[in-house]
Amino acid sequence: MARQLLATKSIAELHEQESSGNQLRRALTATQLTLLGIGGIIGTGIFVLTGVAAATNAGPALPLSFIVAGLGCTFAGLCYAEFAAMIPVSGSAYSYSYATLGEGIAWFIGWNLVLEYLFAVATVSVGWSGYAVSLLEQLHIHIPPALANAPLDKGEDALHWVRTGAIINVPAMLIVAVIATICYIGIKQSAVFNSVIVTIKVTVIV
Repeated sequence: MARQLLATKSIAELHEQESSGNQLRRALTATQLTLLGIGGIIGTGIFVLTGVAAATNAGPALPLSFIVAGLGCTFAGLCYAEFAAMIPVSGSAYSYSYATLGEGIAWFIGWNLVLEYLFAVATVSVGWSGYAVSLLEQLHIHIPPALANAPLDKGEDALHWVRTGAIINVPAMLIVAVIATICYIGIKQSAVFNSVIVTIKVTVIV
């Protein structure tokens, strides 16, 4: 079993496995791929608590922290670029791990990425919901709290769950459904949408 967990596949084997099956159509340009990588590095979560942290805690140190974090993100992006050049097959971190560290580590990293995106989407959608509800309130469009919050929330001690009296967070569900629909329509449409969003994000940050 230990031998199977540590078993790796050579780049030639990964190429052969990919070419023998249904290959994904290469429809993205270099610019779209670059913007896709930037979008993955600069997550939407940067807008969820950044303003609050700058106003109440960090203050002028926030731009410096952005620069330091940006350097780290640059190294991560270069690492992915090097892996993609060395192992040009689909599968991202799973395939890279399979070729270098073994099947067990690849399995762990694959599921870790799934959980990462799951919790990231949940967190960002809730943050987006709060901003959307606040914006609609300024436009005199009222959404009942029962339809804009989760039915359960952490208590003041952050150790116990408490009932909020709400039913469901409709705005959060809607934004997830919209993004999922765009991804389902096709990779080209998703890339165009991502390019627009990334351009806006980078412009706001700069």
